[in-house]
Amino acid sequence: MAKIAFILLCHKDPDAIIKQAQMLTAAGDYMAIHFDASAKPEYFQQISEALADNPNVAFARKRIKCGWGEWSLVQATLYAVESAVDRFPRATHFYMLSGDCMAIKSAAYAHEFLDADDVDYIESFDFFESDWIKTGFKEERLIYRHFFNERNNKWLFYTSFNIQKKLGLSREIPKDIQIQIGSQWWCLRRRTIEWILNLTRKRRDVMRFFRTTWIPDETFFQTLVRHLVPANEIRTRTLTFLMFTDYGMPVTFYNDHYDLLLSQNALFARKISQDAHELKKRLGALFADSSAEFKISDEGRSLYKFLTGRGRMGRRFATRFWETESTLGRQRELLIVICKKWHVAKRLMERLREVTDVPAIEYLFNEEGTALPDLGGIQSTLEKRTRHRRALMRMLFDYFETDRLIVCFDPGNLDLLQDFCGDRSTTKLLEVKCEFTDEYLTGHAKRVGLAGEQTPEETLERLLPTIRGDMTHESDQIRDAEFENHFVVRQSDKPSENAERIVQFLDISYKKALEVAKSDHLFSD
Repeated sequence: MAKIAFILLCHKDPDAIIKQAQMLTAAGDYMAIHFDASAKPEYFQQISEALADNPNVAFARKRIKCGWGEWSLVQATLYAVESAVDRFPRATHFYMLSGDCMAIKSAAYAHEFLDADDVDYIESFDFFESDWIKTGFKEERLIYRHFFNERNNKWLFYTSFNIQKKLGLSREIPKDIQIQIGSQWWCLRRRTIEWILNLTRKRRDVMRFFRTTWIPDETFFQTLVRHLVPANEIRTRTLTFLMFTDYGMPVTFYNDHYDLLLSQNALFARKISQDAHELKKRLGALFADSSAEFKISDEGRSLYKFLTGRGRMGRRFATRFWETESTLGRQRELLIVICKKWHVAKRLMERLREVTDVPAIEYLFNEEGTALPDLGGIQSTLEKRTRHRRALMRMLFDYFETDRLIVCFDPGNLDLLQDFCGDRSTTKLLEVKCEFTDEYLTGHAKRVGLAGEQTPEETLERLLPTIRGDMTHESDQIRDAEFENHFVVRQSDKPSENAERIVQFLDISYKKALEVAKSDHLFSD
């Protein structure tokens, strides 16, 4: 009978990981876990202690820091696979999972399914001939070397690429391999896994090539399997049910998707909402139910396309969590810096990036040119960003693969503040109160078109008190709203006083907060 070694890559939510491991190993299967080395150490300690007595759980022999699009994701997978091969000699299949995946069939069904056909399940389409890549880089992923993380070091990533392109520093793909592409969620037999590990030791040239390709988790295993395994032993599909929105983001499943998920021709589904507690409970009970029967209709993708494409309000996929009223997620923390002087806030954000690893985005609802990732067009205009504010923010959390995000707001965005502060996520506000000299206010009036170079001095003298009053009024409105977790730093206060509020806002050490508060020229105009 099939014995599955689940390969789990994860970086958050230790309680969910522990439950997932306990559930999947209870039926006699195994799990090898790679927990991202950049995550909180106490999370890994919690997981390792909770699962220490479980003989069916192993940990990757080495933990590394992972980044989206990097080789590190493949390397982490290989470390976990090596541990699983060594620790679990009875494992017949190796199944790739993430912390957002859950079984949508029983363990008995999964074992019978894998026993019925001696094949590997992995998407592997021709890289150049297929249309698997819809937009963005295609051959550039391969023929240029990618040394930097596109999300964390965007400038370095594109500067390196442009220099290589300008100087003609492209490279050839190893001549004896045909690059394949597909989903990273695969299920491979033990023999196939052993062949792959053997190849990684023998073909250093292939390893060097993939180490500097972009998004290699979509090409590495897909290519190697196609070259090592006879075509009649490969099923070009994934056993994990997943869908994508028009914006290219994974569709999330909630409590009322239970029946839909069970009817799909798959063993697991991704992504299950962290808030879908009822769904998780029912799926957990189902996995242990050896008598459960399943009627496969496999209509999920066509149904989703039909309903969302026409804007219909169906029972499934009706307007709920992923639409305008949706929550950002109870486990997430939105940190909002509020400042009328945008240049001051931008200096502050730069310092916050230096002392924390929390992604920070400047005035995304105020400046059209704010640097944002491509999210399928929702980020293209201020109107779209504001109209789909919560969807945009959720997509940014998903894009940066984080539960904490810092953004900048203008004090005039009271309606946005009220919306986000009313969410079930944790929202914290850091209001930066600056001093406004007459010289600054005059420049501000000219920038926003209230005055020009030829405006008489007496007109400006009458105008400036009104402008100062408007700015004071915006701050008073924020104060009168009585938001929870509202902290204020002032230009007139001592750095030590401001540091205490930064500590409360960011949950960082006082030493780091003081470094931020003492930043040179922070409040300079």
